[in-house]
Amino acid sequence: MPKLSVTIITRDEAANLAAALDSVAWADEIVVVDSESTDATVDIARRYTQKVLVRPWPGYVEQKNRAAAEASHDWILSLDADERVTPALAAEIQGLMRGEPQAAGFRVPRVTFHLGRWIRSTDWYPDYQLRLYDRRRGTWTGKLVHESVKVDGAVSDLSQDLQHFAYRNLSHHLQTIDRYTTLAARQMRDEGRTAGWTDLAVHPPAAFLRNYVLRGGFRDGVPGLVVSTLNATYVALKFAKLWELCTHSTSTPHAPGAAGSSKSS
Repeated sequence: MPKLSVTIITRDEAANLAAALDSVAWADEIVVVDSESTDATVDIARRYTQKVLVRPWPGYVEQKNRAAAEASHDWILSLDADERVTPALAAEIQGLMRGEPQAAGFRVPRVTFHLGRWIRSTDWYPDYQLRLYDRRRGTWTGKLVHESVKVDGAVSDLSQDLQHFAYRNLSHHLQTIDRYTTLAARQMRDEGRTAGWTDLAVHPPAAFLRNYVLRGGFRDGVPGLVVSTLNATYVALKFAKLWELCTHSTSTPHAPGAAGSSKSS
């Protein structure tokens, strides 16, 4: 019967970590890899496990692969500090571990709590994440954003939700959008993508219609409308920042009347 290691990467997650670790206290092992937190994250982690590694931040992919490498067991459940494994999901995973899992990896439907309710519509649900995998047949891959596990073998879906507490409030949501659209634009630029007026005119409205109408955001009332709008905003900012990267210099011109001339590159 295979044993299970839960891996979590952290940085300044003192507000979230205890609840995440409580939700997986049933696992055979917990591994925490911390990126030099300045709050009580490491102290909290050490209350739950002796396997706590502190190291500089190398990026999501490398850090998650390092966490898997530190584990004692081949079956890995990768969890973020703002996620919770429900008792129902824990029972489903434990049932799999009582035998030899037939797939190389398992995707989990993830549901996000935001604006006072669970959002079970828009692009947010079911937000399937491949988090349970055999590290002998799987590894984390990706670039600046959207890292994921790639496995050599079959992938199956679990039925019970993984809970996600992604945002404290709308201000936090907007800060996250700003950070991730910057990374997404850089990644697209590095992949040779460009952006023009059609990307800005077509993709954001299409994203709103997909989220609010096709994927049922209207069913979640005002929160569904807000999430649909911000998902479209994410798309708009991603392409706007890509356009800026591709067409504008990063240098700052001198103020009018100042001595010297502007640099260009």
